[in-house]
Amino acid sequence: MTDIKNNPLLGIGFEIPFHRIRAEHVEPAIRHLLEVTESKLEAVASVSVPRTYENTMTAVDRLTDELDLALTVVRHLESVATTPEFRAAYNVVEPLASAFYARIPLHDGLWRALNEFAATPEAASLQGVKKRFLEKTIAAFRRQGAALPPPGKAELEKMDVELSALTTKFSENVLDSTNAFELILEREEQLSGLPESAIEVARESAAAKGMNGWRFTLQQPSYLPLMTYMDDRTLRERVYRAYQTRASAPPYQNKEILSQILELRGAKARLLSFADFADFILEDRMAARGARAQQFLDDLHAKTEPFFRVENDDLTAYRKQLEGENAPPLQPWDVAYYAEKLRKTRFDLDEEMLRPYFPMERVLEGMFEIVHRLYGIQIAEKPGVEGWDPQVKFYRIHDSDGSFLGAFYADWFPRENKRGGAWMDAFLTGSPTPFGLGPHLGLMCGNMNPPSGGKPALLTHRDVETVFHEFGHLLHHCLTRVEVRSLAGTSVAWDFVELPSQIMENWCWEREALDLFARHWETGAPLPEDLFARMQRARTFRAANAMMRQISFGCVDLALHRQYKAERDGDVIAYSRRLLAAFSAAPLPADHAMMNGFTHLFANPVGYAAAYYSYKWAEVLDADAFSVFKREGVFSRKAGMRFRTEILAKGDSEEPAGMFRGFLGRDPDPSALFERAGLVA
Repeated sequence: MTDIKNNPLLGIGFEIPFHRIRAEHVEPAIRHLLEVTESKLEAVASVSVPRTYENTMTAVDRLTDELDLALTVVRHLESVATTPEFRAAYNVVEPLASAFYARIPLHDGLWRALNEFAATPEAASLQGVKKRFLEKTIAAFRRQGAALPPPGKAELEKMDVELSALTTKFSENVLDSTNAFELILEREEQLSGLPESAIEVARESAAAKGMNGWRFTLQQPSYLPLMTYMDDRTLRERVYRAYQTRASAPPYQNKEILSQILELRGAKARLLSFADFADFILEDRMAARGARAQQFLDDLHAKTEPFFRVENDDLTAYRKQLEGENAPPLQPWDVAYYAEKLRKTRFDLDEEMLRPYFPMERVLEGMFEIVHRLYGIQIAEKPGVEGWDPQVKFYRIHDSDGSFLGAFYADWFPRENKRGGAWMDAFLTGSPTPFGLGPHLGLMCGNMNPPSGGKPALLTHRDVETVFHEFGHLLHHCLTRVEVRSLAGTSVAWDFVELPSQIMENWCWEREALDLFARHWETGAPLPEDLFARMQRARTFRAANAMMRQISFGCVDLALHRQYKAERDGDVIAYSRRLLAAFSAAPLPADHAMMNGFTHLFANPVGYAAAYYSYKWAEVLDADAFSVFKREGVFSRKAGMRFRTEILAKGDSEEPAGMFRGFLGRDPDPSALFERAGLVA
């Protein structure tokens, strides 16, 4: 066992010593911090002097600071730099931590302390964020079982620990099954149709493994080009089936785990007197109830359906035009392939034509300049700060007056020891100091095409949107000015949290913004006007299919968490497949099992469970909010500072609907989303 005094997970500073943290540090550090935090909890619960905001509410807000940071670092390393030893250590401490966090709202003394303070004259006189924090804390404790009798509390704690273990295993199975697949091609003719960028990455992937030929994986930079461009239909089918059946067979099998997660979530909701898990989760979100979230999706579905049918008939007709009237029906592994061909035919545009204009470093520089113009902030890389991998970079954010607002790590390229997807997370939320709010620390991760063939990392336009999206989350964290940590930054209603991220994507489509970064990696030439015009014309190409895909995930998510019963509906994967089929552009194969790999819903005790609709909910908000910038100017400092002040700075210090009205001056108008997508008659 390592020396506690020299454990790098204890006393972590602002620049985290990732390079020093090893598997052997994890268990002793977390056990020590659990003991320390337990002592703090007991001290807060047993205060002998009169209850005040400081000794009760502030103490509750900062109770788990050190433990949160250490666990966030450990969980992060398990996501981006895992090893068998580190995973084993993480799996030891995760249930211990989950059990502790589950006990906090169930602690009789702490619940009594909150109610004692709530009865004081000081509590009655609270205003603004402090009043909101008290009200939300008491409501959250009650919703998490504080008022249950002792047997109910014990049962709830047991459920939370089990949910944590199951969701962790679900995530690990997805990562391991993703890494278990590889496709090795040895004949050049098999690469027909693939762009040179994908071929180069596959060649370098094979070489890194000591192989000849080309190596393809299920990681997104490998999978997506193969499904979009590869002429060999048999290979497309093989890779599609591998991706859609991840974690569906031993030794990485998630179906039973998924069923247990759903059962536990439902039981937890019923124990807490909610009709289902959706109502439990959504009570403090904008939608408030599962039925309202479902109605929202149903309305989107009804408006999208006619356009969806037209798009798919159009694609079928295009294939027949290419291959004759006897062309076989489209299968799922055909859709992206023929859609890309149709886009190229109709608009003389494909993703690869744009890639040379989006070198990663220039994209980042342009993005930083955009937010400087909007919000007055300055962002610069700080060299020499060690991360968890040599590819990781570190950036600092300063305000227009020179004050230090925060910093973040960025890790953009795939590795086998790193989970897929793109995400943002928070390490530190600044605390109040005598000089103002302390700086915040966060991170951004992605899985973009790495540099290859002597070229820099060249992004697709969709990759650029992803980078901007995650940076929007990062700004939400780093520009918060809320002194209550629990209500700061991205700690907002889940169906509001995507507004700051999704609105950032809009600048990826504006000529003035693109001129700041869309320049050819070799010549520095700006994106040609003709290419920009084609890109704009193609923006709404198959927009109904994109809309329907997100609606399908939201509807299946709600169905699983509101309606599904194993004894009535049977196998959970077959049930999910039947629901998804109604939204699919092509019939789903009998082995389709994407739910077994759906980490958004099942890799976290909560995550996006019963809340996947939030993406579309927030998209309505972002489409409407961006109309202000379209009207006042895409670089309008006035509009930018209003968005920063009313949205980014406020965290959860006010009701989301009120903050949105504070920025826009009215409630959101859903028609803005359909107009932007071109889905209007």
